[in-house]
Amino acid sequence: MKIKWKTLLICIAVPLGVGLISSLLTRDSMEAFMSLEKPSLSPPAILFPIVWTILYVLMGVASYLVVVSGMPYRSRTALTVYGIQLFFNFMWSIIFFNLEMYLLAFVWLCALLILIILNTFLFYSIKKSAGILLIPYILWVTFAGYLNFSIYLLN
Repeated sequence: MKIKWKTLLICIAVPLGVGLISSLLTRDSMEAFMSLEKPSLSPPAILFPIVWTILYVLMGVASYLVVVSGMPYRSRTALTVYGIQLFFNFMWSIIFFNLEMYLLAFVWLCALLILIILNTFLFYSIKKSAGILLIPYILWVTFAGYLNFSIYLLN
């Protein structure tokens, strides 16, 4: 299969763009976040942008595999769910960091996790490797749920 480079780059740019805009909108809230009581398994702050960048690239590659799959009807549904979960991902940052509504952020994150799992199954049903590429995202958001809920309880 020949790689459609323009399509691949656009597919990678979309989630990276969502992440970039989210980080720009929440950067003024980082000082408040740093002062919060965090759980014992909380990783160092430098790890978050690294992990999210990797996850966004994996999402982009997964979406590319679905876009070029040659299954327009099934791809449309899967990509719609993908777009919705990206929106939920984006809004979680606003709810958690800017609004400091930690319980609502946790509930929102649970909904996001459900959407990611649905998205993974839909991608997998179109192209197995596309679904597999989203598994690290599921794992990280599950861990983020632990962090989010712990921060709610501790603060």
